Amino acid sequence: MLSKVEKILKALGDKSRLRIINMLGEKSLCVCEIKEVLKLSQSTVSGHLRVLKDAELVEDEKDGLWVEYRLCKDEKFNSDIVNLIREALESDRKMEEEREMALQANREVICKR
Repeated sequence: MLSKVEKILKALGDKSRLRIINMLGEKSLCVCEIKEVLKLSQSTVSGHLRVLKDAELVEDEKDGLWVEYRLCKDEKFNSDIVNLIREALESDRKMEEEREMALQANREVICKR
């Protein structure tokens, strides 16, 4: 259990990964949508998602051309931690703006650019 907690805490110890958790709390997103909101490179976003997935905080599912990422709801411990993080970020103005941008993100429009 200790190594699991350590892995989760390390995953949450990065601002960009907290921002991703914040956005995925609103809806499932693909890499291009996350990249668009956070203004990070695709490889950087993919690396952050890999760390979050390895910590079992995020899961993915193929959806046609895209891979959708969403918060992992399977394990109560992980879900409880994510909920605490989201509550803590709720009142942050920048996080609120990013949640709104995530809700409006449209992969079909973004990927046509």
